[in-house]
Amino acid sequence: MEEGTSKSPSNCESTVDYGDADPFQWDTREDCQVRQILDRIADKWSLLVIALLENRRLRFTELRREIDGVSQRMLTVTLRSLERDGLVKRTVHPVVPPRVEYELTALGRTLHTTIQSLVTWTEEHQDEIAEARTAYDTREARATETAAS
Repeated sequence: MEEGTSKSPSNCESTVDYGDADPFQWDTREDCQVRQILDRIADKWSLLVIALLENRRLRFTELRREIDGVSQRMLTVTLRSLERDGLVKRTVHPVVPPRVEYELTALGRTLHTTIQSLVTWTEEHQDEIAEARTAYDTREARATETAAS
């Protein structure tokens, strides 16, 4: 083991001293808890579930109907992971057939606020991003044409 490297797999601190400028906002190792949490909350299904559960409870079938393209299995995995992380609360009502509802926890609501900021940024800059994509695609097409001739 390298000097300065922690034996703890959940330790995410860098072993390199960058002074005041830290080029890494989080550790990129798979065993880093920060990375694991970011991987969970930043995947497209989690973001959509969190967005849909803002200020309301939804049943599994309602969530599935609202999220275009999600499979039953993927939605189940996503909801279980969000519940495990304390972001979503699952309530089973003792009726026949059982009724299960999902809602954001207090922690999940704080994350929703952050996600809403990201959505707002995206809405404000979508035209600039579209222009950048068009410019890039044009440059790439020209480069491909030049290389082919």
